[in-house]
Amino acid sequence: MPVYVGALELDLLLGDVHSLKQKRSVVRPVIAELRKRFEVSVAESGHLDLHRRSLIGVAVVAPDSGHVRTVLDACERTVAGRPEIELLSARTRVIGPEDE
Repeated sequence: MPVYVGALELDLLLGDVHSLKQKRSVVRPVIAELRKRFEVSVAESGHLDLHRRSLIGVAVVAPDSGHVRTVLDACERTVAGRPEIELLSARTRVIGPEDE
Protein backbone atom coordinates (compact mmCIF):
# COMPACT_ATOMS: atom_id res chain seq x y z
CA MET A 1 0.00 0.00 0.00
CA PRO A 2 1.41 3.43 -0.89
CA VAL A 3 2.14 6.05 1.72
CA TYR A 4 1.80 9.78 1.13
CA VAL A 5 3.22 12.46 3.40
CA GLY A 6 1.89 15.99 3.33
CA ALA A 7 3.36 19.13 4.84
CA LEU A 8 1.71 22.51 5.25
CA GLU A 9 3.63 25.64 6.18
CA LEU A 10 1.54 28.54 7.48
CA ASP A 11 3.10 31.99 7.86
CA LEU A 12 0.97 34.01 10.27
CA LEU A 13 0.69 37.61 11.38
CA LEU A 14 -0.89 37.85 14.82
CA GLY A 15 -3.27 40.65 15.72
CA ASP A 16 -3.09 42.64 18.95
CA VAL A 17 -0.07 40.88 20.45
CA HIS A 18 2.63 42.79 22.32
CA SER A 19 4.73 40.08 23.97
CA LEU A 20 5.91 36.51 23.51
CA LYS A 21 3.60 35.49 26.35
CA GLN A 22 0.58 36.90 24.50
CA LYS A 23 1.84 35.19 21.34
CA ARG A 24 1.80 31.83 23.12
CA SER A 25 -1.76 32.44 24.27
CA VAL A 26 -2.82 32.84 20.62
CA VAL A 27 -0.67 30.15 18.97
CA ARG A 28 -1.11 27.30 21.47
CA PRO A 29 -4.91 27.05 21.07
CA VAL A 30 -4.52 27.00 17.28
CA ILE A 31 -2.01 24.15 17.47
CA ALA A 32 -4.20 22.23 19.95
CA GLU A 33 -7.29 22.63 17.76
CA LEU A 34 -5.52 21.36 14.64
CA ARG A 35 -4.13 18.34 16.51
CA LYS A 36 -7.45 17.39 18.04
CA ARG A 37 -9.74 18.14 15.11
CA PHE A 38 -7.64 16.71 12.27
CA GLU A 39 -5.27 14.25 14.02
CA VAL A 40 -2.20 15.83 12.46
CA SER A 41 1.26 16.67 13.77
CA VAL A 42 1.66 20.40 14.38
CA ALA A 43 4.45 22.60 15.70
CA GLU A 44 5.45 26.23 15.74
CA SER A 45 8.61 26.07 13.67
CA GLY A 46 9.64 29.61 12.86
CA HIS A 47 9.63 33.27 13.90
CA LEU A 48 10.06 32.07 17.48
CA ASP A 49 11.61 35.32 18.67
CA LEU A 50 9.07 37.64 17.01
CA HIS A 51 5.93 38.40 18.98
CA ARG A 52 3.62 39.22 16.04
CA ARG A 53 4.72 36.49 13.61
CA SER A 54 4.50 32.73 13.71
CA LEU A 55 5.36 29.92 11.33
CA ILE A 56 3.33 26.77 11.94
CA GLY A 57 4.12 23.43 10.34
CA VAL A 58 1.48 20.73 9.87
CA ALA A 59 2.17 17.16 8.75
CA VAL A 60 -0.12 14.27 7.84
CA VAL A 61 0.40 10.72 6.56
CA ALA A 62 -2.26 8.82 4.59
CA PRO A 63 -2.61 6.02 2.02
CA ASP A 64 -3.76 8.39 -0.76
CA SER A 65 -2.76 11.86 -1.85
CA GLY A 66 -6.34 13.09 -2.10
CA HIS A 67 -6.91 12.54 1.59
CA VAL A 68 -3.64 14.28 2.44
CA ARG A 69 -4.63 17.34 0.41
CA THR A 70 -8.15 17.40 1.88
CA VAL A 71 -6.83 17.37 5.45
CA LEU A 72 -4.20 20.03 4.80
CA ASP A 73 -6.71 22.26 3.00
CA ALA A 74 -9.09 21.96 5.96
CA CYS A 75 -6.27 22.89 8.35
CA GLU A 76 -5.46 25.95 6.24
CA ARG A 77 -9.12 27.05 6.16
CA THR A 78 -9.42 26.60 9.93
CA VAL A 79 -6.43 28.82 10.63
CA ALA A 80 -7.44 31.40 7.99
CA GLY A 81 -10.89 31.64 9.57
CA ARG A 82 -9.61 32.76 12.96
CA PRO A 83 -10.22 36.51 13.39
CA GLU A 84 -7.12 37.15 15.52
CA ILE A 85 -4.79 35.77 12.83
CA GLU A 86 -3.90 36.97 9.34
CA LEU A 87 -2.65 34.18 7.08
CA LEU A 88 0.22 35.69 5.09
CA SER A 89 1.05 32.58 3.08
CA ALA A 90 0.46 28.86 2.94
CA ARG A 91 2.67 26.31 1.23
CA THR A 92 1.67 22.67 0.73
CA ARG A 93 3.87 19.77 -0.32
CA VAL A 94 2.86 16.16 -0.87
CA ILE A 95 5.40 13.37 -1.26
CA GLY A 96 4.45 9.91 -2.47
CA PRO A 97 5.96 6.73 -3.85
CA GLU A 98 6.37 8.25 -7.32
CA ASP A 99 8.75 10.85 -5.82
CA GLU A 100 11.46 8.32 -4.97
